[in-house]
Amino acid sequence: MTRTYAIIGDPIDHSLSPALHNASFAFLGLDCTYIAYRVPKGELDASIADLKKIGIAGFNVTIPHKVDMMKLLDETDEQCKIVGATNTVVNTDGRLKGYNTDVEGFLDPIRKRNIDCKGTDVLVIGAGGAARAIVAGFAKEKVRKITITNRTQENAEKIVKFAKQLGVESEYVDLAQAGDIAPSFKFVVNATSVGLKGSGLPISTKNITKDSIVYDIVYMPVETQLIEQSKEHGATIIYGWEMLLAQAMKSFEIWIGRPAPYEAMKLTLLGRF
Repeated sequence: MTRTYAIIGDPIDHSLSPALHNASFAFLGLDCTYIAYRVPKGELDASIADLKKIGIAGFNVTIPHKVDMMKLLDETDEQCKIVGATNTVVNTDGRLKGYNTDVEGFLDPIRKRNIDCKGTDVLVIGAGGAARAIVAGFAKEKVRKITITNRTQENAEKIVKFAKQLGVESEYVDLAQAGDIAPSFKFVVNATSVGLKGSGLPISTKNITKDSIVYDIVYMPVETQLIEQSKEHGATIIYGWEMLLAQAMKSFEIWIGRPAPYEAMKLTLLGRF
């Protein structure tokens, strides 16, 4: 019997997850399929009940449901508990267990480059769910201090508090000043959607240097303005597609119980760009 997997969220039509996972299933000859399922805000409970009825094997959760989905789980892994959000769910006979692969997905490209985070200072732009996963990742890697910048200070302060709860020194800085103080950070991470579809910069890049590591979690386009301009300053670049690929591979491994085919997934992903 074909096992069905899905991604739920809204909007969902831009998602690359179906292409990634279906390529993996085909490559390994697995009788599985993966679909995109639009679930508008306010319809999560009913949609999850429907997914259980059709015997969904597992699903990914994206915006705006990562936090709300936590209430509908029977069990969660450690990362879920820390971040307070889930992005990967396994259904075993109607019992739902949630995982969070965003933390490890975020860290994977950093580890692949053998970059040591310990004792470093980090600037995170944004204060949404992605920022929480990133802060949890940096806390795991024992950074010294995480500075949060965001359009609204109130939301940023929540992430500052979260970082402190994880034992990391943290503070808020005004978005207008963030670009000026960029050289004082080893990492500059964009955890907002600014740059999506190619327009805009989350902060000024004029002070980015060759010692900066600039990580943009936006993956469409591959080269955001932040990445293009930071490259001109000689910064080390980490691309959003690398995080997307790493967390998709981790979801695959949770569901299927075997390593994901890295090359097949990478070629599929880059082919989509």
